[in-house]
Amino acid sequence: MSGKTENLLTVLNLQPVVPVLVVDDAASAVPLARALVAGGLKAIEITLRTPAALEAIRLVANEVEGAVAGAGTILNAAQFDQAVEAGSQFIVSPGTTRELLDVAAQSPVPLLPGAATASEAMALREQGYKVLKFFPAEQAGGAAYLKALSSPLAGTLFCPTGGISLANAKDYLSLPNVVCVGGSWVAPKELVMREDWAGITKLAAEAATLKN
Repeated sequence: MSGKTENLLTVLNLQPVVPVLVVDDAASAVPLARALVAGGLKAIEITLRTPAALEAIRLVANEVEGAVAGAGTILNAAQFDQAVEAGSQFIVSPGTTRELLDVAAQSPVPLLPGAATASEAMALREQGYKVLKFFPAEQAGGAAYLKALSSPLAGTLFCPTGGISLANAKDYLSLPNVVCVGGSWVAPKELVMREDWAGITKLAAEAATLKN
């Protein structure tokens, strides 16, 4: 587990904000990813919420220099395997099940498992996980909640996602137990639909300047 944890941290430490993308059209995946990378956001989470997601991951993994393609909203073992086959270098889940832990244990690709409570985080610590997704961050208690967990769960790091924007990202990034945040604001749907890649690069560059 320690090797996979280090691999995951290498990815998450690339930038303070990991873009969380919902890709409706796989044709937009490559220019979108290139725009994000140009702005300094190399690790990119493409969620499996649309039929285009797996193809989008495959295209980004194969065609976008500098990008580290990951898959989000992974709910079961089949999706985990499909995402890895498509080229995902990290896997993100909104929560955790025994099935996901079992498939992750057999894969070299690291899992960022979701947790929203102290009990869930403790259960994942027992399985060897030291880096967790905190989701849905704002709805589950926000930065104040994560700050409260920093002492009793010392040594556990979080990537909070859900309801995070440029306005509140620094509240999370200032915490000692936050390695990065996940956010969709760097690639708003209206800019993607207009193919405003320069606009997305600008948002990515702004996000890339945020520091822990």
